[in-house]
Amino acid sequence: MRIAVYGRQFNDASVFPYIRQVFDSLMQHNVDIYIHYQLNDYLQGNIDTSAFKVLNCTEPIKDLIDIFLTIGGDGTLLDMVTLIRDSGVPVVGINFGRLGFLASINKNDIAAAIHAVVNKEYTLDCRELLVIDSDQKIFGDDNFALNDVTIHKRDDAAMITTHVTLNGEFLNSYWGDGIIISTSTGSTAYSLSCGGPIIFPQSNSIALTPVSPHNLNVRPIVLPDTSTLAFEVESRGTNYLVTCDSRTAVIDKSISFTVYKAGFTLNLIRLNNESYLSTLRTKLLWGLDARNY
Repeated sequence: MRIAVYGRQFNDASVFPYIRQVFDSLMQHNVDIYIHYQLNDYLQGNIDTSAFKVLNCTEPIKDLIDIFLTIGGDGTLLDMVTLIRDSGVPVVGINFGRLGFLASINKNDIAAAIHAVVNKEYTLDCRELLVIDSDQKIFGDDNFALNDVTIHKRDDAAMITTHVTLNGEFLNSYWGDGIIISTSTGSTAYSLSCGGPIIFPQSNSIALTPVSPHNLNVRPIVLPDTSTLAFEVESRGTNYLVTCDSRTAVIDKSISFTVYKAGFTLNLIRLNNESYLSTLRTKLLWGLDARNY
């Protein structure tokens, strides 16, 4: 089995013992270990990676890597999506961060989790992605998002008006700070903090959630994932922000674009001892009464 490890730079040096444990556990199972070149450069002087193969971004991963393992948090796993793309390579995340909806493996369960992954004691949770398309190619070839695509005003700008068309028919004009187009995966991220609904991954739906709408009767709406949404923005300023997961672009208000479901999915590894509902209960503290603590 060939497992690649990906991670970003860490501000806290206390994570190095956990990173060592990841590599030690992988070596105990005699797997072929690949380390992403950026992580390899970062670990120099702290962890010996000379026994591992370095994975360069120019190498195709579809027939090279069996599983991608991310170390960090949900943001790290989102970064990984642009490397995995449509290859179908499964990904699993070890959480060194705080919440960890996507990177759901606790750093204290590293050895048991790697044992389960190596022995294929898991299922694949297929997650849909969104594509943002425009004549300007805002994000180049990385124009897809696992969590969400957002439109937002600049920090120093007044509210913006976003005109939305659904499958060629006018839907609404949203006057406020912006709007979030989220997948079911992203429904527990930024969209949730703005009052959006939690969407079960197999619901085949996307959510449109306004950010601080000026009209109080404007509410989030759940749409079929077969929808094609078109957006035009009016603003007092000359530009506004568009994000695609963790990537951000400043674009001119004259640019319009569409958002629709991508033609491929991400295979997220879910260990046999966990489920989407158990993750919801754990991460959102459902069933717990703060008065008891």
